[in-house]
Amino acid sequence: MFYRRKVILALLQAFEGNLPKISLQKLLFLFANRQSKPDYDFVPYKYGCYSFSANADLTAMVGHSQISEDNTSFTKIGMVDYIKTLNEKDKKILIDIKNTYGKLTPSSLMKLTYLNYQYYAINSIKAKEILTDEQYLKVLNAKPNNTQTILYTIGYEGISLEEYLNRLIKNDVKVLIDVRNNALSMKFGFSKKQLTSFCASLNIEYLHIPEVGIQSEQRQELKTQTDYDNLFELYKKQNLQRTTSQQQKILDLLKTKERIALTCFEANICQCHRKHLAEAITKLPEWKFELKHI
Repeated sequence: MFYRRKVILALLQAFEGNLPKISLQKLLFLFANRQSKPDYDFVPYKYGCYSFSANADLTAMVGHSQISEDNTSFTKIGMVDYIKTLNEKDKKILIDIKNTYGKLTPSSLMKLTYLNYQYYAINSIKAKEILTDEQYLKVLNAKPNNTQTILYTIGYEGISLEEYLNRLIKNDVKVLIDVRNNALSMKFGFSKKQLTSFCASLNIEYLHIPEVGIQSEQRQELKTQTDYDNLFELYKKQNLQRTTSQQQKILDLLKTKERIALTCFEANICQCHRKHLAEAITKLPEWKFELKHI
């Protein structure tokens, strides 16, 4: 079993085996914030800090009959002592979380996280209701606000879905353009259907333009930077020459939406075709904006 799932089960165990769904997300957030390397990352969602990855793990554990679920809560099943399976640092964090927040209601936990982590409340549908005007103003001020017109590029290699989405949110990206030829991934959250859904829940539009991607058979045997460079020379001579209409479409969208991001897999921009696609767009006649890799 993944260690991160043991953390969730240990958290449920520490709270007598049952937690409301909102409380579980908030307590897991507070727990993760104390870890040197968090097991879960979070995004600002409709009830504040939320981990899509944790929710996916919860769903999987329901399927494995390790926990049960109803409309409002999760309950640990069985007598396995998962607290014992945690490392010593995480055991101490768990004890402190229990002692500090053990008696708080879901609403109290929600308010506490809103007050101390305003960024994670920026998309909340409850913040205005449970905060004072002064407190709510701090949440509004935490919302990223960018007035520049910028073409971003971003890769998801080596980062969690939530860290990836936070980069988009913090740069105030309005549209995510998937430039993979085949928008499928073994990594949670990054296949077309999932990414479309997660982006929509955070008010980011998703668009797939497969024509500007590189077919998978062309990406075999890429071991050195020279291999990548040779591939990209071919990409520039062939694909970029026949996809000027798609490049113009991206530029037109940028002028309308102001901040859009081209996305693919590779973290290293020098090993991804999105670099050359973006540079081709900057050479179009109407280009007068900024290009930024995030």
